[in-house]
Amino acid sequence: MEILSYDFMQRALMAGIMVSLLCSFIAFFVILRRLAFIGVGISHSAFGGVAMGVVMGINPIFTAALFSILVAWLIGVVSKKGQIHEDAAIGIFFSAAMALGVALISLSHSYNIDLFGYLFGNILSVSVEDLWTVGILGAITLLTLILFFKELLFISFDEEVARVSGLPVELLNYLLLILMALTIVVSIKVVGLVLASALLVIPAATGYQLARNYRLMLAISLLCGVSSSILGLWLSYQYDLASGATIVLCSTLFFFLSMIFSPRQKLIGRLIRSRLG
Repeated sequence: MEILSYDFMQRALMAGIMVSLLCSFIAFFVILRRLAFIGVGISHSAFGGVAMGVVMGINPIFTAALFSILVAWLIGVVSKKGQIHEDAAIGIFFSAAMALGVALISLSHSYNIDLFGYLFGNILSVSVEDLWTVGILGAITLLTLILFFKELLFISFDEEVARVSGLPVELLNYLLLILMALTIVVSIKVVGLVLASALLVIPAATGYQLARNYRLMLAISLLCGVSSSILGLWLSYQYDLASGATIVLCSTLFFFLSMIFSPRQKLIGRLIRSRLG
């Protein structure tokens, strides 16, 4: 409890819990829809938006949000209308957005040290203003996910049947891309752009290993995300480690443990049988 005596640690813990809940929730759909590579593309593309904000003197979180949403939509449009595979569209925009960010920073003729924080996160520097930003954007995203949960779940299991049933599948797909972009932007201060994509995958992948139904999978995803945030923050404080990276590593540890005890993998059963045999 010693670490909670510091104001900056209290803010860090609040931000970590909020972001982990949001990431773990949307990770549920990322795993079901197999959108992990899109998450990587959007998270790295957000660097272009951050660079725009830094160069123009505008809040980089705001420009990153707009730019990430634009890239998410362009990925969806090009992959559907451009007659190219989705992974190719992601690769194109991923590379172009990162290159744009580097070009804008070089044009400014100055290096802003805050860029390191945007790339890799600095949860210990979270301010009250950052908490409000995370809270508002996170609440909007979570409420939208809850409101359209059944529809998003339907298209995750069978998109063709959902389309025949009259659901606006394309609109829901674009909505999910927008929510992914907002989630990545919200995660910037906690784990940074580079590691944000990990939190969009690992918690739900852990739940997938252990659960037999989607309700339990979602619950385990949320539990894994929050536990990783709390444990990672504590370890980073105790051993002077990078907090964002430590949170992701804790989440990865939970994933590997879930593989060992997973009823899908049956590793424990095979190990016991091999010992007895």
